[in-house]
Amino acid sequence: MTRPKVLLLGQIEHAHESWNSLSSLAELVHTQARCRAEFLDECRSGQLNGTTVIYRTFESLSITGKFDPELVRLLPTSVKFVCHNGAGYDQVDVHACTDRGIRVSNTPNTVNDCTADVNMFLILGSLRRFNPSMMSIREGKWRGHPPPPLGRDPQGKTLGILGMGGIGRNLKKKAEAFSMNVIYHNRSRLSEELAGGAQYVSFEELIRTSDVISLNLPLNKHTHHKISTRELQMMKKGVVIVNTARGAIIDEAALVEALNSGQVASVGLDVYEDEPNVHPGLIANPNVILVPHMGTWTYETQTAMEEWNISNVRSALETGVLRSVVPEQMGM
Repeated sequence: MTRPKVLLLGQIEHAHESWNSLSSLAELVHTQARCRAEFLDECRSGQLNGTTVIYRTFESLSITGKFDPELVRLLPTSVKFVCHNGAGYDQVDVHACTDRGIRVSNTPNTVNDCTADVNMFLILGSLRRFNPSMMSIREGKWRGHPPPPLGRDPQGKTLGILGMGGIGRNLKKKAEAFSMNVIYHNRSRLSEELAGGAQYVSFEELIRTSDVISLNLPLNKHTHHKISTRELQMMKKGVVIVNTARGAIIDEAALVEALNSGQVASVGLDVYEDEPNVHPGLIANPNVILVPHMGTWTYETQTAMEEWNISNVRSALETGVLRSVVPEQMGM
Protein backbone atom coordinates (compact mmCIF):
# COMPACT_ATOMS: atom_id res chain seq x y z
CA MET A 1 0.00 0.00 0.00
CA THR A 2 1.31 3.47 -0.92
CA ARG A 3 2.30 5.50 2.12
CA PRO A 4 0.51 8.78 2.66
CA LYS A 5 2.47 12.00 2.32
CA VAL A 6 2.65 14.96 4.69
CA LEU A 7 3.57 18.21 2.94
CA LEU A 8 5.47 20.82 4.97
CA LEU A 9 4.89 24.42 3.94
CA GLY A 10 7.40 26.52 5.86
CA GLN A 11 9.97 25.33 8.38
CA ILE A 12 10.05 23.38 11.62
CA GLU A 13 12.16 25.54 13.92
CA HIS A 14 12.04 23.75 17.27
CA ALA A 15 10.10 20.46 17.40
CA HIS A 16 12.42 18.53 15.08
CA GLU A 17 12.25 15.26 17.00
CA SER A 18 8.45 15.23 16.98
CA TRP A 19 8.34 16.12 13.29
CA ASN A 20 10.84 13.45 12.30
CA SER A 21 8.88 10.86 14.29
CA LEU A 22 6.04 11.26 11.78
CA SER A 23 8.21 9.47 9.22
CA SER A 24 7.06 6.17 10.72
CA LEU A 25 3.53 7.02 9.58
CA ALA A 26 4.01 8.91 6.33
CA GLU A 27 6.47 10.23 3.79
CA LEU A 28 7.50 13.75 4.76
CA VAL A 29 7.77 15.99 1.70
CA HIS A 30 8.61 19.64 1.03
CA THR A 31 7.61 22.07 -1.67
CA GLN A 32 10.32 23.32 -3.99
CA ALA A 33 8.25 26.35 -4.92
CA ARG A 34 9.59 29.84 -4.23
CA CYS A 35 6.37 31.73 -5.02
CA ARG A 36 2.63 31.15 -5.44
CA ALA A 37 2.82 30.61 -9.20
CA GLU A 38 5.40 27.86 -8.75
CA PHE A 39 3.37 26.21 -6.00
CA LEU A 40 0.25 26.18 -8.14
CA ASP A 41 2.31 24.65 -10.96
CA GLU A 42 3.44 21.91 -8.55
CA CYS A 43 -0.18 21.19 -7.74
CA ARG A 44 -1.16 21.07 -11.42
CA SER A 45 1.79 18.88 -12.39
CA GLY A 46 0.91 16.09 -9.97
CA GLN A 47 4.18 16.41 -8.03
CA LEU A 48 2.23 16.61 -4.78
CA ASN A 49 -0.21 13.79 -5.51
CA GLY A 50 -0.63 11.43 -2.58
CA THR A 51 -0.44 14.22 -0.03
CA THR A 52 -2.95 13.52 2.74
CA VAL A 53 -2.02 16.19 5.28
CA ILE A 54 -0.57 19.68 4.83
CA TYR A 55 1.34 21.33 7.68
CA ARG A 56 1.43 25.06 7.02
CA THR A 57 3.09 27.90 8.89
CA PHE A 58 2.06 31.55 9.06
CA GLU A 59 5.27 32.47 7.21
CA SER A 60 4.50 30.12 4.29
CA LEU A 61 2.12 32.82 3.06
CA SER A 62 5.12 34.33 1.28
CA ILE A 63 5.44 31.15 -0.81
CA THR A 64 1.89 30.02 -1.47
CA GLY A 65 -0.19 33.11 -0.81
CA LYS A 66 -3.49 32.58 0.96
CA PHE A 67 -5.29 29.26 0.86
CA ASP A 68 -8.05 30.88 -1.18
CA PRO A 69 -10.59 29.11 -3.44
CA GLU A 70 -8.17 29.09 -6.39
CA LEU A 71 -5.42 27.34 -4.43
CA VAL A 72 -7.74 24.97 -2.56
CA ARG A 73 -9.33 23.91 -5.85
CA LEU A 74 -5.90 22.94 -7.24
CA LEU A 75 -4.75 20.91 -4.23
CA PRO A 76 -4.38 17.18 -4.91
CA THR A 77 -7.62 15.27 -4.43
CA SER A 78 -5.80 13.18 -1.83
CA VAL A 79 -5.55 16.14 0.59
CA LYS A 80 -7.93 15.64 3.52
CA PHE A 81 -6.39 17.83 6.24
CA VAL A 82 -4.74 21.25 6.52
CA CYS A 83 -2.99 21.76 9.86
CA HIS A 84 -2.29 25.46 10.38
CA ASN A 85 0.38 26.44 12.89
CA GLY A 86 -1.28 29.42 14.57
CA ALA A 87 -4.33 30.37 16.56
CA GLY A 88 -5.53 32.78 13.88
CA TYR A 89 -6.25 31.08 10.56
CA ASP A 90 -7.59 33.89 8.37
CA GLN A 91 -4.98 32.91 5.76
CA VAL A 92 -7.05 29.78 5.10
CA ASP A 93 -10.47 29.96 3.44
CA VAL A 94 -12.26 27.45 5.64
CA HIS A 95 -15.41 27.50 3.49
CA ALA A 96 -13.43 26.59 0.37
CA CYS A 97 -11.78 23.76 2.31
CA THR A 98 -15.15 22.55 3.60
CA ASP A 99 -16.53 22.45 0.06
CA ARG A 100 -13.58 20.19 -0.88
CA GLY A 101 -14.08 17.97 2.16
CA ILE A 102 -10.80 19.19 3.71
CA ARG A 103 -10.69 19.61 7.47
CA VAL A 104 -8.70 22.48 8.99
CA SER A 105 -7.06 22.73 12.41
CA ASN A 106 -5.30 25.50 14.32
CA THR A 107 -3.34 25.76 17.58
CA PRO A 108 -5.68 27.31 20.17
CA ASN A 109 -4.70 27.78 23.83
CA THR A 110 -0.97 27.44 23.15
CA VAL A 111 -0.82 31.21 22.50
CA ASN A 112 -3.08 32.45 25.29
CA ASP A 113 -0.54 33.41 27.94
CA CYS A 114 2.09 35.04 25.74
CA THR A 115 -0.40 37.03 23.65
CA ALA A 116 -2.22 38.25 26.75
CA ASP A 117 1.16 39.27 28.18
CA VAL A 118 1.77 41.49 25.15
CA ASN A 119 -1.79 42.76 25.51
CA MET A 120 -1.08 43.84 29.07
CA PHE A 121 2.25 45.39 28.12
CA LEU A 122 0.51 47.50 25.47
CA ILE A 123 -2.32 48.47 27.84
CA LEU A 124 0.08 49.66 30.54
CA GLY A 125 2.40 51.42 28.11
CA SER A 126 -0.47 53.17 26.35
CA LEU A 127 -2.22 54.22 29.55
CA ARG A 128 1.00 55.58 31.03
CA ARG A 129 1.89 57.23 27.70
CA PHE A 130 5.43 55.95 27.89
CA ASN A 131 6.12 55.90 24.15
CA PRO A 132 6.86 59.63 23.53
CA SER A 133 9.47 59.69 26.29
CA MET A 134 10.95 56.34 25.28
CA MET A 135 11.51 57.92 21.88
CA SER A 136 12.87 61.22 23.23
CA ILE A 137 15.38 59.68 25.65
CA ARG A 138 17.12 57.97 22.73
CA GLU A 139 17.45 61.41 21.14
CA GLY A 140 19.09 62.78 24.29
CA LYS A 141 16.02 64.79 25.29
CA TRP A 142 15.16 62.98 28.56
CA ARG A 143 11.34 63.04 28.83
CA GLY A 144 10.99 65.44 25.93
CA HIS A 145 10.53 69.20 25.62
CA PRO A 146 7.86 69.86 26.65
CA PRO A 147 7.25 66.67 28.66
CA PRO A 148 4.34 64.50 27.47
CA PRO A 149 0.93 64.70 29.15
CA LEU A 150 0.62 62.77 32.38
CA GLY A 151 -0.28 59.12 32.00
CA ARG A 152 -3.13 57.33 33.72
CA ASP A 153 -3.13 54.47 36.21
CA PRO A 154 -4.87 51.20 35.28
CA GLN A 155 -6.51 50.87 38.71
CA GLY A 156 -10.24 51.44 38.51
CA LYS A 157 -10.31 51.80 34.73
CA THR A 158 -12.84 49.81 32.69
CA LEU A 159 -11.28 47.39 30.24
CA GLY A 160 -13.61 46.28 27.46
CA ILE A 161 -12.53 42.99 25.91
CA LEU A 162 -13.99 42.50 22.45
CA GLY A 163 -13.75 38.75 21.98
CA MET A 164 -13.50 36.69 25.17
CA GLY A 165 -11.91 33.55 23.81
CA GLY A 166 -8.87 31.94 25.38
CA ILE A 167 -6.66 35.03 25.00
CA GLY A 168 -9.38 37.38 26.19
CA ARG A 169 -10.06 35.29 29.30
CA ASN A 170 -6.36 35.13 30.06
CA LEU A 171 -6.10 38.90 29.65
CA LYS A 172 -9.02 39.36 32.04
CA LYS A 173 -7.08 37.67 34.86
CA LYS A 174 -4.00 39.75 34.20
CA ALA A 175 -5.98 42.99 34.05
CA GLU A 176 -7.75 42.22 37.31
CA ALA A 177 -4.32 41.92 38.97
CA PHE A 178 -4.01 45.64 38.15
CA SER A 179 -7.46 46.31 39.67
CA MET A 180 -9.14 46.98 36.34
CA ASN A 181 -12.88 46.44 35.93
CA VAL A 182 -13.50 44.04 33.03
CA ILE A 183 -16.50 43.95 30.71
CA TYR A 184 -16.72 41.93 27.50
CA HIS A 185 -18.69 41.33 24.34
CA ASN A 186 -18.87 38.10 22.35
CA ARG A 187 -21.14 36.74 19.66
CA SER A 188 -22.72 34.79 22.52
CA ARG A 189 -22.62 35.17 26.27
CA LEU A 190 -20.20 32.92 28.14
CA SER A 191 -21.16 30.67 31.00
CA GLU A 192 -20.61 32.15 34.45
CA GLU A 193 -17.67 29.81 34.93
CA LEU A 194 -15.91 30.92 31.73
CA ALA A 195 -16.75 34.59 32.22
CA GLY A 196 -15.21 34.48 35.69
CA GLY A 197 -17.25 37.43 36.91
CA ALA A 198 -16.69 39.67 33.89
CA GLN A 199 -19.85 41.53 32.90
CA TYR A 200 -21.37 40.76 29.49
CA VAL A 201 -22.48 43.90 27.61
CA SER A 202 -23.63 44.78 24.10
CA PHE A 203 -21.09 45.85 21.50
CA GLU A 204 -22.34 49.42 21.64
CA GLU A 205 -22.17 49.60 25.44
CA LEU A 206 -18.64 48.25 25.43
CA ILE A 207 -17.30 50.83 23.01
CA ARG A 208 -19.23 53.67 24.72
CA THR A 209 -18.20 52.94 28.31
CA SER A 210 -14.70 51.42 28.19
CA ASP A 211 -11.61 53.40 29.15
CA VAL A 212 -9.46 50.80 27.40
CA ILE A 213 -10.63 48.57 24.55
CA SER A 214 -8.76 45.38 23.70
CA LEU A 215 -9.44 43.64 20.39
CA ASN A 216 -9.20 39.86 20.65
CA LEU A 217 -11.41 38.82 17.74
CA PRO A 218 -10.64 36.48 14.85
CA LEU A 219 -10.55 38.18 11.46
CA ASN A 220 -13.33 37.21 9.07
CA LYS A 221 -15.86 38.91 6.81
CA HIS A 222 -17.94 39.88 9.85
CA THR A 223 -15.08 41.46 11.83
CA HIS A 224 -13.20 43.24 9.01
CA HIS A 225 -13.13 46.95 9.99
CA LYS A 226 -15.28 46.19 13.01
CA ILE A 227 -13.83 49.39 14.42
CA SER A 228 -14.10 52.30 12.00
CA THR A 229 -15.13 55.97 12.03
CA ARG A 230 -18.60 55.43 13.49
CA GLU A 231 -17.38 53.24 16.33
CA LEU A 232 -14.42 55.50 17.13
CA GLN A 233 -16.74 58.49 17.42
CA MET A 234 -18.95 56.57 19.86
CA MET A 235 -16.03 55.93 22.24
CA LYS A 236 -15.08 58.01 25.25
CA LYS A 237 -12.83 60.92 24.35
CA GLY A 238 -9.32 59.89 25.35
CA VAL A 239 -9.93 56.15 24.99
CA VAL A 240 -7.01 53.72 24.74
CA ILE A 241 -7.17 50.97 22.10
CA VAL A 242 -5.01 47.85 21.96
CA ASN A 243 -4.98 45.26 19.17
CA THR A 244 -3.12 41.94 19.29
CA ALA A 245 -5.61 40.04 17.11
CA ARG A 246 -5.51 40.99 13.42
CA GLY A 247 -4.82 44.41 11.95
CA ALA A 248 -7.78 44.59 9.59
CA ILE A 249 -10.24 44.51 12.49
CA ILE A 250 -9.48 48.24 12.75
CA ASP A 251 -9.83 50.69 9.89
CA GLU A 252 -6.33 52.14 10.22
CA ALA A 253 -7.07 55.30 8.25
CA ALA A 254 -9.99 56.07 10.57
CA LEU A 255 -7.82 55.28 13.59
CA VAL A 256 -5.16 57.76 12.45
CA GLU A 257 -7.81 60.47 12.15
CA ALA A 258 -9.14 59.70 15.63
CA LEU A 259 -5.63 59.87 17.07
CA ASN A 260 -4.86 63.15 15.36
CA SER A 261 -8.08 64.70 16.64
CA GLY A 262 -7.48 63.52 20.22
CA GLN A 263 -10.59 61.33 20.27
CA VAL A 264 -8.24 58.40 20.87
CA ALA A 265 -5.50 59.22 23.38
CA SER A 266 -3.11 56.38 22.67
CA VAL A 267 -2.89 53.04 20.94
CA GLY A 268 -0.88 49.84 21.33
CA LEU A 269 -0.59 47.65 18.23
CA ASP A 270 1.00 44.28 17.54
CA VAL A 271 -0.83 43.69 14.25
CA TYR A 272 -1.50 45.75 11.11
CA GLU A 273 -3.81 45.81 8.10
CA ASP A 274 -1.09 45.30 5.49
CA GLU A 275 1.77 43.57 7.30
CA PRO A 276 4.67 44.13 7.19
CA ASN A 277 3.67 47.61 5.98
CA VAL A 278 2.46 50.02 8.66
CA HIS A 279 0.25 53.04 7.99
CA PRO A 280 2.56 56.10 7.93
CA GLY A 281 0.12 57.99 10.15
CA LEU A 282 0.62 55.40 12.88
CA ILE A 283 4.40 55.56 12.57
CA ALA A 284 4.35 59.36 12.74
CA ASN A 285 2.18 59.57 15.86
CA PRO A 286 4.20 59.32 19.11
CA ASN A 287 1.10 58.15 21.00
CA VAL A 288 1.18 54.80 19.21
CA ILE A 289 3.22 51.91 20.61
CA LEU A 290 4.21 49.68 17.70
CA VAL A 291 5.28 46.04 18.09
CA PRO A 292 5.98 44.00 14.91
CA HIS A 293 3.58 41.08 15.41
CA MET A 294 5.44 39.48 18.31
CA GLY A 295 2.53 38.29 20.43
CA THR A 296 3.73 34.67 20.24
CA TRP A 297 7.42 35.47 19.83
CA THR A 298 8.83 33.36 22.65
CA TYR A 299 10.78 30.13 22.55
CA GLU A 300 8.29 28.35 24.79
CA THR A 301 5.24 29.36 22.79
CA GLN A 302 6.74 28.75 19.36
CA THR A 303 7.76 25.28 20.49
CA ALA A 304 4.35 24.56 22.00
CA MET A 305 2.62 25.66 18.79
CA GLU A 306 4.76 23.36 16.66
CA GLU A 307 4.24 20.44 19.02
CA TRP A 308 0.47 20.99 18.98
CA ASN A 309 0.34 21.25 15.20
CA ILE A 310 2.43 18.11 14.80
CA SER A 311 0.02 16.33 17.14
CA ASN A 312 -2.81 17.37 14.82
CA VAL A 313 -0.92 15.83 11.89
CA ARG A 314 -0.31 12.64 13.86
CA SER A 315 -3.95 12.41 14.92
CA ALA A 316 -5.10 12.89 11.32
CA LEU A 317 -2.82 10.09 10.12
CA GLU A 318 -3.61 7.66 12.93
CA THR A 319 -7.31 8.29 13.54
CA GLY A 320 -8.60 10.45 10.69
CA VAL A 321 -9.65 13.07 13.26
CA LEU A 322 -7.99 16.39 14.17
CA ARG A 323 -7.35 17.34 17.80
CA SER A 324 -8.43 20.96 17.30
CA VAL A 325 -10.63 21.39 14.26
CA VAL A 326 -11.59 25.03 13.66
CA PRO A 327 -15.00 26.11 15.01
CA GLU A 328 -16.57 26.50 11.56
CA GLN A 329 -16.12 22.77 10.99
CA MET A 330 -17.19 21.45 14.38
CA GLY A 331 -20.21 19.70 12.90
CA MET A 332 -18.44 18.46 9.78
